[in-house]
Amino acid sequence: METKTILPRLSNEESFWTDAFEVTNDDLDYLFNLFLETETPLSLRDLTLKLIAYRLNQEERRIAQQIKRGQLFQPRAHYEIGQEIVFPTRDYEVGEVVATRPGNNPEYGEFAVIKVRFEDGRTVEFASDLLTPHVLNVDVEQIGDDTVDPMLILRRYGRHIAHKLKDRFDEEEDVVYLAGRWFLKSLLADVNIAHLHLSEAVLDMHGGGPLDTEAILQEIGMEFDANERLQVFSMDYALQQDDRFDEVGPAGRVIWYLRQLEPDAVRQVPPQLRYEPIPYELGPLSDDMQELIIELDDELSPIELPDYEEDSATITLTYPYRRTGTLPLAASMQHLFPTAFETNRIMTTLIDSQTDEEVQGWVVREQGYVYGLEKFYRQYQIPIGAYVTVRRHEDPAKLIIDFANHRPRTEWIRLAIPEESLLRFENHKRSIGAAYDDLMIFGVEDIAAFDALWVRCQTMSIETIVKRLVPELTRLTPQQAVHFKTLYSAVNLVKRCPPEPILAILVGHPNFELVGGAYWRMA
Repeated sequence: METKTILPRLSNEESFWTDAFEVTNDDLDYLFNLFLETETPLSLRDLTLKLIAYRLNQEERRIAQQIKRGQLFQPRAHYEIGQEIVFPTRDYEVGEVVATRPGNNPEYGEFAVIKVRFEDGRTVEFASDLLTPHVLNVDVEQIGDDTVDPMLILRRYGRHIAHKLKDRFDEEEDVVYLAGRWFLKSLLADVNIAHLHLSEAVLDMHGGGPLDTEAILQEIGMEFDANERLQVFSMDYALQQDDRFDEVGPAGRVIWYLRQLEPDAVRQVPPQLRYEPIPYELGPLSDDMQELIIELDDELSPIELPDYEEDSATITLTYPYRRTGTLPLAASMQHLFPTAFETNRIMTTLIDSQTDEEVQGWVVREQGYVYGLEKFYRQYQIPIGAYVTVRRHEDPAKLIIDFANHRPRTEWIRLAIPEESLLRFENHKRSIGAAYDDLMIFGVEDIAAFDALWVRCQTMSIETIVKRLVPELTRLTPQQAVHFKTLYSAVNLVKRCPPEPILAILVGHPNFELVGGAYWRMA
């Protein structure tokens, strides 16, 4: 089998697509013309692939044009003054032979040296009439097809190229982005204020939503001259620019909702979930304490877990989430909930594992919680400290909410009672029908009093809260000590706080003493 000669090209070099790669004005002209011709919004991946193919095609055309201008340089060939030569190893530069002389190197025998002037005025000398073998000697008739596969480039360098392209698009005022696709603002179909008023009326008739763009267009009877994909994208962009509408779909799907009809706990973070960062100093933790932080799995803790592929995750419910009918987007379960390209609020469906009843849920990703579980908690009387499990559903837009239920039985639990100083704790019997962490369970009965206490405690420092709670909690045990998990759960009865600031106070203050096994007491 004959071996084909492959000519060198810059696109085969990694640096061509990485260090040296920049999106040029010519590249933008090509992509903008593509938008104009196809009238179709495109994803960044599609645009990156098309840009790669364009660059490869431009290189192919340029090489073909350069080769036509002269003879491919080969050291074995003879050249005359005035002859034009193409140099593949110099990115197919063309030069003119301006002088020749005999070569002088005994190792190569007789040969000639040609002086070549390139188009920028530089002159360089090359060997010619060389009798010894040389890698640059090629048989023109044996040159093979060296076309580069754009998909191969995309797999190898696509992320870097896409990043460069996005940065350049961000600088262009006429480029718009929505739901993972890009287009030109100047080419959008016209959507006027009347269309937006009609869209608001349609969503209002549907209880605020959710509706996809196609359904909205159909109900308002809107017609465009543009193709359907451009119609939808144009409408999406107009709705996005109007504060009345909220895009609440997961990645890859655009769904609209009237912002004013969204639940209050979705539009605004509930008071019990608001956290003002607390400065603290905490040295290296023991392995046991690090494991405890991971076990608590507070979404405010800087926990780094390996990529999760599990189909379920379980958290221990603390008061702020029980009070607001929410779940934390803890590190162990973030992967289970839907994501979005831009929107902060994402609608999902939550399924009661006991009855298969479906309820509307909201993922508020930036603030780290999921809303929609108030009825679930109330119906099953889920206590603070209970284990709540989230599982995948075969439909990725749905999630199953579960807990370990059992026949209600009377058990001793800590009852938290608001007082002027802060809280008093007493052991009382209560009927419990769910599995729970006995270190974190608390009974809360006077919700109005707790709401008033919560407001009062927002101006109180965590150190003051800890100093007042530890003596009250240690009173309940013969050992006169409190487990860290219990203290963490108790602090969050009155103020939202991750475990690290609480631990920093225990470790750094002389009033507290570790007695072993994560139990603390007054020193």
